[in-house]
Amino acid sequence: MIAYLSGVVREVREGSAVVVAGGVGYEVQCPAGTLAKLAVGQPAELNTRFVVREDAQLLFGFLDTDSVRVFDLLTGVSGVGPKLGLALLSAMPVSALAQGLISGDVKLLSSVSGVGKKTAERLVLELQNKVPEHLAAPATSTGGRAAPVATTAGRDAVDALLALGFREAQVRAAVAELLATDPAQTADALIRRALGRLR
Repeated sequence: MIAYLSGVVREVREGSAVVVAGGVGYEVQCPAGTLAKLAVGQPAELNTRFVVREDAQLLFGFLDTDSVRVFDLLTGVSGVGPKLGLALLSAMPVSALAQGLISGDVKLLSSVSGVGKKTAERLVLELQNKVPEHLAAPATSTGGRAAPVATTAGRDAVDALLALGFREAQVRAAVAELLATDPAQTADALIRRALGRLR
């Protein structure tokens, strides 16, 4: 098993990156959040999972160990392969995904492309009590816990963004992150700032 890869980023593609280590270029499938932080010509250190199938050998990479832990939990569920696990991790931050699993938010999970209602229900059934609770509430810059979308302004912002056609998983994650930095923000401010992240 390849558990860790350290090298230089040669190329960033849609859904993957090429990392050169020891003179060999490895194509690594990564969630959107990891890809956004990789830059061509810059060093990269990735926690990895190596998946061997009959028709392919795939390497999946993550910048943090929390993402690897959730990826392992997701792919341990019957019917959930590594590509679907990666899609879930790409659709929202690890904290939002963990919170969705712990709270049994089937609607949130099934809003991710490729995840049907039955799959979402199976994920909740099998993982609700396995996801470490600390993953669902990351510390903010002030040392507190991330705020959920529980304010009236937050709910109004989510409703407005959903009406514009954005995916629910991405909308809820973006608004929750913004509220974590300033819980007193108005709906208008949340919508403006969230649009900057979603577009």
